[in-house]
Amino acid sequence: MQRTAIINRIKKSDKQTDFRFWQSQSYEKRLEALETIRQEYIGWKYASKPGFQRVFRIIKRK
Repeated sequence: MQRTAIINRIKKSDKQTDFRFWQSQSYEKRLEALETIRQEYIGWKYASKPGFQRVFRIIKRK
């Protein structure tokens, strides 16, 4: 099996900026990308999944 690579050459002046790219995306795709970045950051920063802390209630026995 022979594999070939496709390389596109563009001029530096024709390069699209990140801002233009994200402005061209729908708000759903932008929010989806933001959520993905948020999840990756939480995993990196806290090394666990976000959730509620456990709550214990102490009941006095007679």
